[in-house]
Amino acid sequence: MKDSVAEEHLYLGFSHQKSDSIFPLHTSISLFLLSYCDCKLFKIFLVPTGEDVDDEFMTKNVVGDLEVHLISRCQLPVVVQSCCLPAVVVKDGKFCRAGLSVVLRHIIQKTHEADPSKKGVLELLGFKKTCLKACAEVSQWTRLCEISIPLAVEGFLTASPEHCQTIPPDILQLERKLGEPVRVHNDDKIRRQKLQQQKAGAKAAVPVCGKEATEEGGTVGNHQHPIPSLELSIAFSKLHVQEVSDAVSREAPHIRRTKTSDLPLLDHVFAEGLYFTLADIVLLPCIHQFLVSSKKQGKNLVNLPLISSWYRRVQEVPGVRKAAGKCNMELLPLPELTSASGEQLQDFSLVPDEIENEDSNFIGGPRPTMTKLMENGIEAKFSPHPCPNWTLDWTSLPSAVSPGEGK
Repeated sequence: MKDSVAEEHLYLGFSHQKSDSIFPLHTSISLFLLSYCDCKLFKIFLVPTGEDVDDEFMTKNVVGDLEVHLISRCQLPVVVQSCCLPAVVVKDGKFCRAGLSVVLRHIIQKTHEADPSKKGVLELLGFKKTCLKACAEVSQWTRLCEISIPLAVEGFLTASPEHCQTIPPDILQLERKLGEPVRVHNDDKIRRQKLQQQKAGAKAAVPVCGKEATEEGGTVGNHQHPIPSLELSIAFSKLHVQEVSDAVSREAPHIRRTKTSDLPLLDHVFAEGLYFTLADIVLLPCIHQFLVSSKKQGKNLVNLPLISSWYRRVQEVPGVRKAAGKCNMELLPLPELTSASGEQLQDFSLVPDEIENEDSNFIGGPRPTMTKLMENGIEAKFSPHPCPNWTLDWTSLPSAVSPGEGK
């Protein structure tokens, strides 16, 4: 480990502990990532929202093998006092990073900077290291992971029994997201491999029985996943530093000639697609608490088969069970479920899906901005559009292109 890495202070909120998680869930997520990365580079401070917190209980029962310190809100550095936790501050207190995604990405980068051999930790940031990089105001996916689902689960856990009968809309939204086709940077190549596998009727076993997974007590070989083995073999080959077999990699001539539009779509293995990323780390403590509460209430999870499969699959990732143990999370063994139809998911949602709603009018644009400028003595000159007859069919374009994407 490099000696040049300066100590930084990590400030986490603490309202209460329920079951095997700390609330707010942003704190549980942060501690889980620290345990997964085996990172002890930060001096951790818990900031209680109340005054009746037992110091000894907090340090011995809440954070496992991580050393923590209690600090009141009024004792926080000035730069942190106006920020929402979690927040990271350099030792001199002059620079602050705040917000869950920003802090988590910094923990990963700092861990790899201190120990470059931890390449698996850096892989959590995904392709081009952009996982959860876009802010929640712009990215629907960041908003769902960072804000919507943690708040939905916290609300579900504190709601009265009569209000817990309905699955939160944001959980249903995640279920739908896991059912969408996967896009990856080498999409065409993998889809051709999948087509070849389908044509050959391949039913190869999933090569995920790595040494570390076995040591963690995983029963990988006993699971029969509904997702085709190609996606799983690619996903777990990266986790176990293995390669997909040559039999899968070679393409037959008729496979190479197949049009891209005729290739089979890829299915989700993890939250963002084929690879285990920071998004899975963020979602696991939240979904775990939702599933624990649902199980205690005797709820049937038949309407969430994709989330249930994802939850089981994440447990097979090397290091996850160990990190969960450090955080006192007792991961649940869930039975295999059959897929629910889109109609079934819609029936269980009493609130319209805001994220998929493209009919809402875009609020904003240049006029309010021009008004503010004019009120401050700045006048803008307008010129006609060079091609006024151009029109855009927004329904034919990806939703991310729309100027209304970030609300």
